[in-house]
Amino acid sequence: MTCEPVTTAEPAWRSHGTERRSTRAVRVRVCVVLVAATVLAVLLVPPLVRLDQQAVDLSAKLLPPSWSHPFGTDDLGRDLLLRCVYGLRVSLLVGVAAALTATVIGTAVGATAGALGGWADRALMRVVDTFSSVPHLLMGIFIVAVFRPGVWPVIVSVALTHWLSTARIVRAEVLSLRARPYIDAAVSGGASRWRVTVRHLLPAVLPQAALAAVLMVPHAMWHESALSFLGLGLPTHLASLGNLIQAARGPLLAGQWWPTLFPGLFIIVPTLAVAGLAGAWRERINPRRRSELML
Repeated sequence: MTCEPVTTAEPAWRSHGTERRSTRAVRVRVCVVLVAATVLAVLLVPPLVRLDQQAVDLSAKLLPPSWSHPFGTDDLGRDLLLRCVYGLRVSLLVGVAAALTATVIGTAVGATAGALGGWADRALMRVVDTFSSVPHLLMGIFIVAVFRPGVWPVIVSVALTHWLSTARIVRAEVLSLRARPYIDAAVSGGASRWRVTVRHLLPAVLPQAALAAVLMVPHAMWHESALSFLGLGLPTHLASLGNLIQAARGPLLAGQWWPTLFPGLFIIVPTLAVAGLAGAWRERINPRRRSELML
């Protein structure tokens, strides 16, 4: 008489969690490939391709996609692939610069409010609430209208309208950290409020602030594209993705779809890839949320 080994079925929740982890890993790999392709295109295409992206050729205007012009040409006969790469370069520069500036402002305001507390906390949060009550795009239009069209006014506009969420996140994290035993021990040991903030609170909130900066890059790129589409952002001669879509309105009404489609994809795909990587990073630095997603 032989005894057969007893096999136990894998619990359903565990197999479901394994499938979710596998799907998430595939999604992260795809996002990494897309972000790497975006960075390589921005860095390598302009120096390697010896073509003037501003060169006008009216005999080749509005040509559909072909081997010689994979994305077609615009209404002035300029190659759309090269224009999209240059536009992505400008939009990415604006997005990263605005996200970093907004993160610095938001981190400073949130850390100050959370560390000081009392009337300083209430006053700074009222400022945040006041700025939050005005729509971002409306405030951005007002800020850009004060200056001449250019890259730096757009960066300032996007930065000054996107630091609010970072300030709230950092403040909440600082308030949570102030209740930790090691903070109480540092205060009891005679450490000043400034030393506690610089040595203990700020290093602890930097991962959250960095995550907020990464998540802000896609939003800043969309904001810049919206301002340029409205004619209030970058100068029209400068190849940005918003300017390309704005210039493609006429051809789109005439049935030429490619001047609108490809710049739109250059906005959507990189921003979704960056947002996907930021989401995976958020799950990694937040163990509680990660365990909830695995169940």
